[in-house]
Amino acid sequence: MLEVTNLRKFVYHFNEGSKEMKYLLGGKGANLAEMTNIGLPVPPGFTITTEACKDYNEHHQYLSDDIYAEMMTHLHILEEETGKKFGDATNPLLISVRSGAPFSMPGMMDTILNLGLNDQSVLGLVQATNDARSSYDCYRRFIQMFGDVVFQIPSYRFEQALTDLKEQKKYTLDTELSAEDLQDLITTYKALYVSASGRDFPQDPFDQLRLSITAVFDSWENPRAAIYRRLHHIDNQLGTAVNIQSMVFGNTGDTSGTGIAFTRNPSTGENLFFGEYLLNAQGEDVVAGIRTPEPISHLEDTMPEVYKQLLDVAALLELHYLDMQDIEFTIEKGELFVLQTRNGKRTAQAAINIAVDLVHEGKLTKEEAIMRIDTAQIDQLLHPSFDEGSLRAATSLATGLPASPGAATGQIYFNAEDAVEAAERGEKVVLVRNETSPEDIEGMAKSVAILTAHGGMTSHAAVVARGMGKCCVAGCDAIAIDETKKVMQSATATLTEGDFLSLNGSTGSIYLGEIPLVETKIGGHFEELMSWVNEAKRLVVRVNADSPEDLEVGLHFWRGGCWSLPNGAHVFPRRPDSARPPNDYRGDKGRTNDCPRPFERDAKN
Repeated sequence: MLEVTNLRKFVYHFNEGSKEMKYLLGGKGANLAEMTNIGLPVPPGFTITTEACKDYNEHHQYLSDDIYAEMMTHLHILEEETGKKFGDATNPLLISVRSGAPFSMPGMMDTILNLGLNDQSVLGLVQATNDARSSYDCYRRFIQMFGDVVFQIPSYRFEQALTDLKEQKKYTLDTELSAEDLQDLITTYKALYVSASGRDFPQDPFDQLRLSITAVFDSWENPRAAIYRRLHHIDNQLGTAVNIQSMVFGNTGDTSGTGIAFTRNPSTGENLFFGEYLLNAQGEDVVAGIRTPEPISHLEDTMPEVYKQLLDVAALLELHYLDMQDIEFTIEKGELFVLQTRNGKRTAQAAINIAVDLVHEGKLTKEEAIMRIDTAQIDQLLHPSFDEGSLRAATSLATGLPASPGAATGQIYFNAEDAVEAAERGEKVVLVRNETSPEDIEGMAKSVAILTAHGGMTSHAAVVARGMGKCCVAGCDAIAIDETKKVMQSATATLTEGDFLSLNGSTGSIYLGEIPLVETKIGGHFEELMSWVNEAKRLVVRVNADSPEDLEVGLHFWRGGCWSLPNGAHVFPRRPDSARPPNDYRGDKGRTNDCPRPFERDAKN
């Protein structure tokens, strides 16, 4: 009798994939494969597919022996590639375990770094690197991330222990902790882990790995990820891949670091290399906004060769993907590694400017540029700005980083739950946090603006706000926020929950009280893009005009060539019957039956 074996392939090494395989490998895995195959310095690794995630869910949260065995085969290949051994007491291979959905969901699912460390292998890492401080720093980070992701021990409990130690030692920065300090912190972290989970911190690296893979699969269904998918219309059935990658270390001194860079400015679309980095840090430090990073241009002064190499990588990736790229990188002792690339989140104005510029540069056709713009992005362009007269009389409180443009005014709330409740009462809410985390996603979605005291232009708050079209000011270190007492202080004022605040996300300015908002003037390449739309398509403008005033507003915006109009007015391309959505009942002459007495105008006339 023939033996029946599992013929399904659930694991792909990076050199086996390509960018076209994002539904199977996830966006991150597909792009890691693509970058590996075009010769970029990507740390080696492999991807466990979205099909494995579906299999895991079908088996009621059980990772099958077949998938585990296939994963182990690739882990052995990774050991051969790196010359290190997973869990070894003398030269350990450490890995990252990262999620990767087919569509970008920044910060919504889980990541674990430095996996493979235990009480013995950390000594091997000290010996192999001759760097006790960074080795123990990796171990304490791993305990925190593993405890948070796998056993849901709130990360703030670990952060509080870190803060307490820094206060005791009179340190300001995490980087001031010595190797001995970090050993003490590891002891504290392990005791915290035992207290919260009722079990010792696992010392078997293979147990750590299996638990981490299943935790990442589980994170596909966590509340923040589910909310994000609902907000961005992402199919719940897609699942996430898991990327296993050999670690590189940005926390090994001042010739090491980590950062995030964009090939163009994600707020304005300007064709200028943009980003931030931190020396002696790991990637989560930048994303979480715990430390305020340096502008990427400063890297040219500290590491000119690495900066030039990063510019070359950025240019190659944008040309390869024909779109603005968001690049995550690590520098280990002067050597550059690329950890991720993806099409960057951008504001609506930036999206239009980038699309038109790419046409001017000969990289896209006009039709391709039009298809790059989502109609929801056009709606963002109608966000209001401050009345200039009222702005001159306003009281300025502080200035932070202009992380996501637009103007907004509302009442301040200090946590996501209170922000949601206030928004549901009909209040306009400004979410004020020291730094946001993925758990804040629903509060961010319900707010008109976001303000953080820490973090930079590539922090979680900034990236998510730009994707949502929300006004955001980040890294405002001139204010002090006490989230427990629900108090915000600047040099001149103290505000409590419910007080009014106004933010300008284009300048980073923060003002006391309410400032009236006025209609925004649309500029940049908008009119040029609209002229291309008129060349390519016949358009129908539909306006719900219940009064002469509504009709005047509709006509005013139509003359401006706008797609998304106030009072429910929209511009839609005329499509064949087979392409129309189910609720679109236009007849042969463009008449509509889905709203009473619509006003229509053919774009050609």
